[in-house]
Amino acid sequence: MEEKLDIVTIGECLVELSANAKLSDAGCLYKYYGGDALAAGIAALRSGSKVGFITRVGNDPFKNFLLDSWKNEGLDISQVKFSDEPNGVYIIARPSVDEKEILYYRKKIAPSKLSLEDINKEYIENAKVFYASGITQSLSASAAEAVAFGFKSAKEAGVLTAYDPNFHSAIMTKESAEENFFRISSDIDIMFMSTKHDTLNILEIESPENIIKKLWDMGIQTVVLKSIEQKGYYTGYKGNIIFTEFYTNDYIDTTCSGDAFNGGFLHALTHGFNYPEAVRFAAIVAGLQAKSIGAIKSIPYKDEVYSIYRGNNG
Repeated sequence: MEEKLDIVTIGECLVELSANAKLSDAGCLYKYYGGDALAAGIAALRSGSKVGFITRVGNDPFKNFLLDSWKNEGLDISQVKFSDEPNGVYIIARPSVDEKEILYYRKKIAPSKLSLEDINKEYIENAKVFYASGITQSLSASAAEAVAFGFKSAKEAGVLTAYDPNFHSAIMTKESAEENFFRISSDIDIMFMSTKHDTLNILEIESPENIIKKLWDMGIQTVVLKSIEQKGYYTGYKGNIIFTEFYTNDYIDTTCSGDAFNGGFLHALTHGFNYPEAVRFAAIVAGLQAKSIGAIKSIPYKDEVYSIYRGNNG
């Protein structure tokens, strides 16, 4: 590929069916697409990055919908391959700010067939950042192997690597999440974690400062902790720890807001922002995303994010 990409991400793609009422009462479901690593990629893309996506798409009636949607976004899908397994689906209902129903249908789906043969080393070497999550690793043993190989390939080529464990008890066990993290920990440059889910289940440490220092000791250079309890982000880099407040606490649906933050941060970091600036930029992306119902469809676009960022930072 001639054009250098800012970010390459690997993960699952899911068909999203959503409703603004309880599923028992909903008269229709709205179709879109989702997936955590894909969401991070789209957040970076809508902010102005060049993004590539590695996945497998099922040969079912949703295939063209997914491919056409990504082409319209401007996502590079040259590394997308196809499988006879179906595409995954999740159904989400958000009757109110305090209520959420979610159902996953993601067993034996096309992305679970991700494997070493899906990793093109030259494609990764042509990017500035390679990003993956624990969700991708949880798809299958072959997907976990692909992620590990991708991280090692990126590291050897001097490409920044970024990782979010994204622990979900409905999808993975504490033990598998730990195993997935420690399998690639020596190849991680940038680590995103949630203090509510990830750090307690994987590191069993509560203090943000101690978590960051532990990860520094492991060789991970940059750490961003998302703290719902403190309503902000702890960022550790080059021996410094800073705290940045959420852009807003006025939200409707936080589904995918963490992934949107990751994409916004990686976009900013690859476009000349320093670490404090990148966190502030990413906080705006995440905050705007959480103001609407839905995951990827609620991720904001470049003009709105930059307008707010410039207004807040002179």
